[in-house]
Amino acid sequence: MTDTTQKNNNDNYPMLLPNKKSFILLALLSFITFSQLSHALQTPLQWQFKQLPAKVSLRGSAIKEHSLWVTGANNTVFVSQDGGISWQDKSVKSSIITDFRDIALFDSQTAIIMGAGSGELSVLYKTSDGGNSWQPMYQTPHKQGFFDSIAFWDEKQGLLMGDPIDGYFVIKKTTDGGKTWQRIKHSNIPALQEKEVAFAASGNTLIIGKQGKAWFATGGFSAWVYHSNDYGETWQRRSVPIHKASQTSGVYALALNSNNEVFALGGDYLARSANYSNMASIKNNSWQSVNNDQRGLRTAMACQQAICISTGKLSTDVSYDHGNSWQALSVPSNSQNSIKPIKSPLSKSLNNGFYTIASDNNTFIAAGAKGNIAVISLPVKE
Repeated sequence: MTDTTQKNNNDNYPMLLPNKKSFILLALLSFITFSQLSHALQTPLQWQFKQLPAKVSLRGSAIKEHSLWVTGANNTVFVSQDGGISWQDKSVKSSIITDFRDIALFDSQTAIIMGAGSGELSVLYKTSDGGNSWQPMYQTPHKQGFFDSIAFWDEKQGLLMGDPIDGYFVIKKTTDGGKTWQRIKHSNIPALQEKEVAFAASGNTLIIGKQGKAWFATGGFSAWVYHSNDYGETWQRRSVPIHKASQTSGVYALALNSNNEVFALGGDYLARSANYSNMASIKNNSWQSVNNDQRGLRTAMACQQAICISTGKLSTDVSYDHGNSWQALSVPSNSQNSIKPIKSPLSKSLNNGFYTIASDNNTFIAAGAKGNIAVISLPVKE
């Protein structure tokens, strides 16, 4: 389905008298976790801004060490091989003009990108030379087919999620790096619920984990997460406490934190700024709402170390304790980094949010409307 996409820390700490500071701090350490102290004392995240020449909607993102990739509308692909300092246009030249809403990046030179759209617009391309050339790999054989997300455990094994056909979501598996795909049997996946749909907001409705784990998410007057423990061969479905009051509401994204804990994010793209339950995680083997101020639609989340960032078109949140607690993340209007920020329109639009975010190597890449990109670097530990 096409996407349709501050708490004051000082309030939590009493004022300390100088001659009692050391004693009381030692006592507080018995009750305050290290992550909470880091939250209170953390230094601002460092942002580097860029606006691509192609001012299109960017929905896909990926990082492998210093190799950063973003994808989007009109066959757009841009690549940076120097950590975001410079960007090259590696867009796909094809008579089929589609919207690349997901990307699987294997190394600095090898990637598979996914086009999302009805029929022939749902197509996969692969590059082995950093995007200099692209080869079509696979195209939906169904006129009503619509790709939503892709994810790979390694260069051989991966999954492809598509809109439902014949009463079941289309989950296809490859064991040869995407050359061929086999649909998971109907008997191994729950049947479609009434009005249930999938979203291709930013290629995050399907994710994979360690030891053959995988998850995909859906919405439409409902909010479900499907889970597999056997490399996608069989699936179970569980309800998630995410906003589900309309056909365009539900789960738009899934993510894992650094502890391999699963998070579901969502809302309603027709009510992006409304207050509703937009995040949940698994605690004690059950899905539970996360207290994050419920500030509108969220379509992506990524984590490095204990820091997690979740985002939607209108706003962005940050967590310093693996996603347990959240606060609004303000994007600075200026930067002292090597990439000179664009004063207009980035100073306004970046202050809102993004469609997609990915992370690796202590770096985040966020991308959104009008070709806007932000690279976020974590402070290097001494």
